[in-house]
Amino acid sequence: MGKYLIDERDLRFTLFEFLELEKMSAYTRYEYFDRGVYEDTIRLAQRIATDQLFPANTAGHRQGCTFDPDTRSVKVPPGYREAARALLDAGFLSISDDPAIGGTGMPLDVQTCCWEVFCGAGGALMLFLMLGHGAALMIQHFGSPEQKALYVPRLLSGQWGGTMCLTESEAGSDVGALKTKAVPQADGTYRITGRKCFITNGEQDITEQIIYPVLARIEGDPPGTKGISLFIVPKYLIRDDGSLGERNDVYCTGIEKKMGAHGSATCSMSFGENERCIGYLLGERGRGMNIMFHMLNETRLEVGIMALGGSSAAYHQAVDYARTRLQGSHVTRMFEPDAPKVPIIEHPDVQRMLLWMKSWVEGGRMLSYYASRQIDLQRLMEGEEAREAKALADFLIPVVKAGNSDMAWRITAEAIQVHGGYGYCSEYPVEQLAVDCKALSIVEGTNGIQSLDLIIRKILMDPGQYKYHVVKERIRRSVESAAGIVGENYRNSLLDAIDCLDEAVGFMKSLMDSGRLTNLLMNVDPLRRAVYDVLIAWMHLWCLTLAKPKLEAITGRAAGKDQASFIESDSEAVFYHGKVCSSEFWLATEFPKYFGKIDAILQGGKLDVGDVRAVFPVFS
Repeated sequence: MGKYLIDERDLRFTLFEFLELEKMSAYTRYEYFDRGVYEDTIRLAQRIATDQLFPANTAGHRQGCTFDPDTRSVKVPPGYREAARALLDAGFLSISDDPAIGGTGMPLDVQTCCWEVFCGAGGALMLFLMLGHGAALMIQHFGSPEQKALYVPRLLSGQWGGTMCLTESEAGSDVGALKTKAVPQADGTYRITGRKCFITNGEQDITEQIIYPVLARIEGDPPGTKGISLFIVPKYLIRDDGSLGERNDVYCTGIEKKMGAHGSATCSMSFGENERCIGYLLGERGRGMNIMFHMLNETRLEVGIMALGGSSAAYHQAVDYARTRLQGSHVTRMFEPDAPKVPIIEHPDVQRMLLWMKSWVEGGRMLSYYASRQIDLQRLMEGEEAREAKALADFLIPVVKAGNSDMAWRITAEAIQVHGGYGYCSEYPVEQLAVDCKALSIVEGTNGIQSLDLIIRKILMDPGQYKYHVVKERIRRSVESAAGIVGENYRNSLLDAIDCLDEAVGFMKSLMDSGRLTNLLMNVDPLRRAVYDVLIAWMHLWCLTLAKPKLEAITGRAAGKDQASFIESDSEAVFYHGKVCSSEFWLATEFPKYFGKIDAILQGGKLDVGDVRAVFPVFS
């Protein structure tokens, strides 16, 4: 089965050195928390992840969820309920939420770190819990006082579960095409009829109740997204005293047989097949998509965190395997028949693979945590500072969701490669990590949708391209701060990258203004990927600015063999040396590829491809 592996030191670096988490105590909201509390919390999260989530998730992958067509119920794998209860009883679902609504009130940084740890140990299980959290915050933001009092505390405690019901067979990314209907009733409720598919957490036996936020069109409202409203549909109707009453007319009709995430039920749902499904309007009529996007923003960031957790876990499994797997002789004795076998971590190509994974994981971690910090800051700050924080969060969320999930597939594949043939077998955890992560580039808006959101909405159509300019200004500040610490070649490379990005953005704007929409839309995803590269480069430059002085402070004036010997004997020196190696490796070997990507956008965007449907084969 293997074991769950966590790099606690890098988590602490990201929180306390990169983000300087302790400084958040300057805000009244966090004044009662200190580093000791934060570290105790993270250690508890690691213990629950290791002892509860990881074993349950491994078993859940093999057995999966089971659907009973007679009762139309779903049973989760053994151990899931106990693992979920351990996490919920410790308060981790609402750890960063306001105490006034049942949360612990810690900074969002802490939640992000803990959830990364949980997702690396049990991503499929976390899907059951995270959607309920998103539903709670959406109701807290848009619900009536009565709805807030009824639903939010129970969702945040995990007493009730939640999900999100958007997708229909003919309305996936094109949500406006949905057919689910809502008919007003005399008592102010609505009768909901329709079918939804690919609903994560649509049915389960972890919680006593499930709350379904359902997108539907009120009878007579206009077509498209403008006519969509959002409804709260409980699995069980709720009595006046808050206890559960009779079953609502909402049922699971089946669960998908998936490539991965077997422990998470992906359901087809039927609403109102007996014309008795009762729903309650959430927020204003016709504002359903606006309200749902509030939840989607949070869940998209959480998907990015989930991808990061899986990538990190796969990288750690690869390192552990490479240290113990004996194969071949050392490169310096490779032509000696009697040379002793060495662990494969001593082979240069394996070291390259591990360093590649390490640099992408650590860059993605810094970027993800930085994005989470901006969500916190926009609530804590006022005026222009709050506006900048919101701009950064809005810009970064689609990049983190799509970039991390793209890389999760590549990183888990590389981890399998390190394992060789054993990585392709279910005996080792990397197989599950790979198949579980693939869905993350699809769920909560495909990565193509994230690209449209970033390039079209967040850059090209943003008045004055404010969000983009805020990001560039932050990068330039980091380049200035790195002067005298980080090599000029790396600093200049990042500045050159911004100039190239400006050129690409200007080119895309010209395509949009001239109506060359095919060329424009063919290049939004490549440009989004390039933006991710620039942001990861920024993170690594920032990391070098922090790590190099600390490494030098530890090693002093030692150089050459003396420095190498000193580093090997000191755990902190090893850590900072690893940070420097990781960041310099990425900036030297991965970042140069960015400039080719920009050139491909500029050249490819000029092609007159027209309608290319005819060039593809037609199969009868």
